[in-house]
Amino acid sequence: MSDACDVVIIGAGPAGLSLAGVLARQGWSVTVVDPAAREALAAPRDDGREIALTLLSRQLLEQWGQWSRLGETEFAPLREAQVFDGDSESPMRVAAADGAEALGWMVSNHALRRVAYESAAEAAGIVWKLGRKAQDIATDDDGARVTLDDGEVITARLLVAADSRFSASRRRMGIAARQHDFGRNMLVCRMRLEKPQPGIAWEWLGYGQTLALLPLRDDLASVVITLTPAEMDALQALSPEAFGDAVAARYGQRLGAMQLVGERHVYPLVGVAPERLVATRFACLGDAAIGMHPITAHGYNLGLRGIALLSDAMMLARRRGQDIADAEPLAEYERNLRAIAFPLYLATLSVVHLYGDDRPGMRLLRRALLRIAEYAPPFQHLMRMALSGRDAKPPLPLRLLARAVAALPGRATH
Repeated sequence: MSDACDVVIIGAGPAGLSLAGVLARQGWSVTVVDPAAREALAAPRDDGREIALTLLSRQLLEQWGQWSRLGETEFAPLREAQVFDGDSESPMRVAAADGAEALGWMVSNHALRRVAYESAAEAAGIVWKLGRKAQDIATDDDGARVTLDDGEVITARLLVAADSRFSASRRRMGIAARQHDFGRNMLVCRMRLEKPQPGIAWEWLGYGQTLALLPLRDDLASVVITLTPAEMDALQALSPEAFGDAVAARYGQRLGAMQLVGERHVYPLVGVAPERLVATRFACLGDAAIGMHPITAHGYNLGLRGIALLSDAMMLARRRGQDIADAEPLAEYERNLRAIAFPLYLATLSVVHLYGDDRPGMRLLRRALLRIAEYAPPFQHLMRMALSGRDAKPPLPLRLLARAVAALPGRATH
């Protein structure tokens, strides 16, 4: 049996769900395929991850009817970011511009997933194939076909892969991807702080570890720790009380006593950059389009930008009388998203390499770069633009840094 629609989306993560809602409200017929049950999408589990949303991302979520679904306690403003190097007590600071409400907003990943589903579930024109898997996919000039694990076949004009950075759909289409295993694991959890820092985020590029602190409501914060797998196993094995003491020590006791709230979650750090984002009647979206290291907090925001770019390309094709899956609109989507995402991906890799290299000479370079950045108003302005999401490219200093670090000999992987 075959069902026909305009777009099949494989993957009901936040990117796939958001795209489904956007396209359905634009009048397209959409089918969403995902192994998860409807109950899991409606009430996603807390995975410990907190997302730093840019101003542009908030505007997109408001436009798509998602932001208003968040409760008042489900987001917190981010007014300043501080970046520490090694054992330095003097950070580089990037504050919100005068008159701006915030640099960005902290929102839990599971809350964003919930509102993405709620918004899509209310949109007419979406057929849900949940608890199902895409067994096979194929595309040609005439259309796209998805065969589900129960034998059902769905035909569409366009197939979108939104099934993670390790996308099976992307690989099935023969699109190769470069993976960068950083050899580190990332632990995320919430902690109660004796000395909270409301509205201030930390990025602590230490020696042998990377720490982040993301402000939540009241005295709560999200703690992010990056270590080798062996070091992470030892930290994970500690009791909650011993874990709190160990984390407080890693943060140099600057936040006073730290108490674990909830569970600890550990994720391997692997970056993924596909060689192409589109093929015949096929497009990659979200993490399937670019899998970022979380140090620059751009992953979720890039996913939202991709949704806006793809839906805009489809609407433009409609106005031009083109097929939405013609080569021209898909190429335009790929070109625009690559112009934003891939310079950020390369710059992020370079920053991670630079701040993962603890050789004495590199330590001096690291600290010098932060000091220069702190007292250079143009750099501060560019960083604010990048954090707000208003600039389509990374700041020029960050792109120059990427080129310089790429040329350094013997850089460490991190």
